[in-house]
Amino acid sequence: MIAMPNWPSGQATSNILKVSIAERFGLDAEVRAMGTLSAFRGLDSGEVDIHPEVWRPNLDELIRKYESDKGSVIVSLIGVPAWQGLCATPEAASELGIKDVADLSDPEKATALDTDGDGQGELWIGAPTWSSTAIERVRANSYGYAKTLTLVEVEEDVGMAAVDAAVATGRPMVFACYAPHHVFKLHDIVRLEEPAHDHSKWKIASAEDPLWISKSSATVAWPISHFHIAYSTKFGEEHPDVAAFLEKVNFRPAEVNAMTYALQVERQDPYDYAKNWVADNSGRVDEWVKP
Repeated sequence: MIAMPNWPSGQATSNILKVSIAERFGLDAEVRAMGTLSAFRGLDSGEVDIHPEVWRPNLDELIRKYESDKGSVIVSLIGVPAWQGLCATPEAASELGIKDVADLSDPEKATALDTDGDGQGELWIGAPTWSSTAIERVRANSYGYAKTLTLVEVEEDVGMAAVDAAVATGRPMVFACYAPHHVFKLHDIVRLEEPAHDHSKWKIASAEDPLWISKSSATVAWPISHFHIAYSTKFGEEHPDVAAFLEKVNFRPAEVNAMTYALQVERQDPYDYAKNWVADNSGRVDEWVKP
């Protein structure tokens, strides 16, 4: 059982693992869409065997709980370099002068991001189930722009469609962003400046506390990010050859960009894309399989 996240690269990588494991190890895997919390519980219980994209530091608390404390999950050492933050369309940056996170607290600039006529601008902070979305809400509270902007939570395809429409019509928009991602290939997007990450100013409370968002504070940029494959300890013990393979899988940022473009823009089917990817990268997959 491979958990499939609800973002494009996760949909691609989960199917690439499915195809690779079937072809190289003769194991048929089911790919099932599920949220990260459900996936970790499944890894812990044995219902789920693999999660293709575990983001750090977003999920460090879950990793501590299930890998360090319970020992039921293993996170691969190899990670794909990534970053997270806030971005602006060209019009928002050049015409409104929104180039720094501090600009979002300017009522006049924030109002110019209004799309529904209520007098207050909007900011897409991610999908409802993403751990990063809740942290973006913490950041909005901490920086202060939660008072000047309506924080919108919708699925990524809706958020990205709004970005595409904003660029096409010359409407200013600011939104949560991350890379690797195809949006930077499609549009001339500007990443907002922020104070450099300072661990002492990044205080994220335990998500097990119902009031954790209000108890958290983050007045600096995200720390350096990576995402990794995770698998259940039980699965690794039962299939050490597959576990060794998972420890070697190494996707490049440019490849992840291509994956998101193929699925989000070209609307390719994730499984069909994965079959073609494995065929085109047979040598890479063979290297990952070698003992």
